[in-house]
Amino acid sequence: MRPPSSAAPEFGFSLVDDPLLRLQRLLRIAPRQGLGVVRRAVLLALLAWLPIAVWALLNRRWLASVPGEPLLSHFGVHVRCLVGIPLLVLADATVTGILGRMVPFFVGSGVIPEGQRERFAAVLRGGERLRDSWLPWLAVAGLVTLAALTGNVAAAKLDTLNWAVEGQWLGFGGFWYVYVSKSIFAALALAWVWRLLLTGLLFRRIAALDLRLVPGHPDGVGGLSFLEYVPMAFASVSLAIAAVLAGGAAHDVIYHKVHVQAFLPIAVAAVVVLPGIVLLPLLAFGGALRRVRMGARLQYGALAGRFGGALHARWLEGAAVEDGILQAPELGPAADVATLYAQVTAMRPVPIGKTALLGAVAPVALPILLVTALEVPLKDTLLQLLKALM
Repeated sequence: MRPPSSAAPEFGFSLVDDPLLRLQRLLRIAPRQGLGVVRRAVLLALLAWLPIAVWALLNRRWLASVPGEPLLSHFGVHVRCLVGIPLLVLADATVTGILGRMVPFFVGSGVIPEGQRERFAAVLRGGERLRDSWLPWLAVAGLVTLAALTGNVAAAKLDTLNWAVEGQWLGFGGFWYVYVSKSIFAALALAWVWRLLLTGLLFRRIAALDLRLVPGHPDGVGGLSFLEYVPMAFASVSLAIAAVLAGGAAHDVIYHKVHVQAFLPIAVAAVVVLPGIVLLPLLAFGGALRRVRMGARLQYGALAGRFGGALHARWLEGAAVEDGILQAPELGPAADVATLYAQVTAMRPVPIGKTALLGAVAPVALPILLVTALEVPLKDTLLQLLKALM
């Protein structure tokens, strides 16, 4: 399914037109206009991977390495540089495409009524000010620098870098991977953490407006079902992180004979944590939906009681009932009133359904299933998953 088309483009909002993209434009990595995601993905991937590959070839560490396995066998290195980094860049396009339609659709769908449009525009301007602030990006730079300086002190002892060891120290390829390649990936990943947080803050401020949520809407969430596309927007981010984790696990399974079961705790944590982070912004609308549901249960309950009482009085007690509710064409027979009340009481407390869950879980589950298939046939794994879900 495709996200809804925007019916109010004047209420647009770009999540990625931030200082990070502007810095890349300044460095001529990104074009002055547009996102240039393919160009950026290729350039950053080559910047992260090519110096490592050239060093390994020149030092005969590509197909053979003493000590340890050659660079070619370390899937986690290649996946981080050639899959993870490009996916984190390509996510700019998916987020822009989906959120670029979704934010104006708050107005186009009628969720933002006419009287709230100025406040909605003010919320978007506030979101842009947060997006344009340099403070979060200074924090990202500080965290990446701290991780590079302290988290890799014993890098030469790590199995993932035994291909780069020269004596007791890392060679140029190892230093490049530790301080450049991993830093690029970490900076992009942390950038998406901030952007997800910003999305949550934006949604929280939108949810605080006087929204026009329809209790009897057939989507079960008052007309907010279009928000289920949010996890799809961030699918590339989840896939990038899960792929890097799976790449390291695949190396251990193939070259160190580690059983897939040893990867299970990390896999479970990834399947729980990553989708949870992606779904978190949607929880901002939980309070508004619960309030609408509570009020609607009282109102529609009273309506059903009035209708049922008039029906009982006319047909069972033989009373002359002149209540116009029995002739209301929009209500129809008693079964329609009961269906309407059931629909209201069945409203979901958050706009999270099958579409949102699939968009959040599938990108994480796919790399994990591929690693599992190294030891367990994929068909058997899928059958076990189906049995667990049934």
